[in-house]
Amino acid sequence: MRDLSAVFKAYDVRGTVPDQIDEALCRAIGRAVARFTGSPRLLVARDMRPSGADLSAAFADGARSEGVAVTDLGMASTDFLYFASGRLDAPGAMFTASHNPAEYNGIKLCLAGARPIGRDTGLVEIESVTRSLLEHPPVGGPTAPLDQLDLLGEYAEHVRSFVDRGALRPLKVVADTANGMGGMVVPLVMEGLPFEVEILYGELDGTFPNHPADPIQPENLVDLKEAVLASGADIGLAFDGDADRVFLVDERAAPVSGSLTTALVASSMLDKHPGATILYNLICSRVVPEVIAEKGGVGIRTRVGHSFIKQVMAETGAVFGGEHSGHYYFRENFRADSGIITALLVLEMMSRAGRPLSSLLDPFRRYADSGELNTEVSDPAAAVEAVAAHEAGSGARLDRLDGLTVDHGDWWYNLRPSNTEPLLRLNVEAPDEATCAAHVQEVQELVAKMTTA
Repeated sequence: MRDLSAVFKAYDVRGTVPDQIDEALCRAIGRAVARFTGSPRLLVARDMRPSGADLSAAFADGARSEGVAVTDLGMASTDFLYFASGRLDAPGAMFTASHNPAEYNGIKLCLAGARPIGRDTGLVEIESVTRSLLEHPPVGGPTAPLDQLDLLGEYAEHVRSFVDRGALRPLKVVADTANGMGGMVVPLVMEGLPFEVEILYGELDGTFPNHPADPIQPENLVDLKEAVLASGADIGLAFDGDADRVFLVDERAAPVSGSLTTALVASSMLDKHPGATILYNLICSRVVPEVIAEKGGVGIRTRVGHSFIKQVMAETGAVFGGEHSGHYYFRENFRADSGIITALLVLEMMSRAGRPLSSLLDPFRRYADSGELNTEVSDPAAAVEAVAAHEAGSGARLDRLDGLTVDHGDWWYNLRPSNTEPLLRLNVEAPDEATCAAHVQEVQELVAKMTTA
């Protein structure tokens, strides 16, 4: 029997093709999702990975075998699938492995209205039904209809609706889409806008022949930074494989952290929605709640992960939420994340200000952070508890919203176990780079001591 726990993750299904994920598994998952949602229709889309067409077709066959009609949206970005789910009020399945290498594929699932499906909201049940279907394969093939629908034009207009087109000014933009779905989405959305757009690696190619589609890794920004400087561009945009995340590079080729982007976009959203609620996850820089308060907004700190943020967004009516990892969520986007909406909002801010991106960001550059550092340990949860016990007597303020956050006043850190691997994830923030580096070493030595004791 298959080890389904290896591919059913915290927020999605993901693994290597064909040894972990194949057509038989996707067919069973299609049946399971159809049963779980109880919807008369499912939406299916895929990214540009070579395995996507066959796997998504098998999923569709499974759903149709349960009497559920399937609408095939074709190749798309993940935020397009979320838009379609919200627009059509139907559950959806996006075949993608996001930033993972070419041999991977997976499925991001949502309920009608782009509501997330994670382990706490149905993925456990879907895994259980899938296991049963694999053990006792049902008889019968597809009976419900399959159709195609082109919503790309509506999607592009929806994205553009987040900005005042009359406020936009000519700016030079370089977008590195890394052979991912941004190569389709960026030209589509930018059409008719007053931007000069140069696209790096715009060909849709799921083998990623130029560099991995993982913009959080600095080495994958090298080409974009060079192109920004060579062309005198105003901004660089780096998208991941399914184009739901974006990272910024300013006109000096300096990368912009997800926290600074969250602070910048929060500022813009509060200009448009005075007094609104803004969400930020707990590994975002302190600058984010500071900016929200300074702009008269209400900041709410959340756990890491899209299912948690979308849930709190629904409960609070927040207009925007940001994650340090480059995910940005918008209430008017069915509470889903979108890299291209974020990019347009930043371009609108630059247009209105008439100033370079680096100048817009200067007021937000208040702290130094480590980025996320991963350490392999045999028992991450036990390591967190050992560090918590040690810190309990240190005088620091501890909280357990997600993993362990330790606030020492002028610096803080968070330790979280990975949801999928034997890793501890560490984020540190301090007043300056030297202090941050010293505290990183201090915490890493503490973790090493706790895990070998």
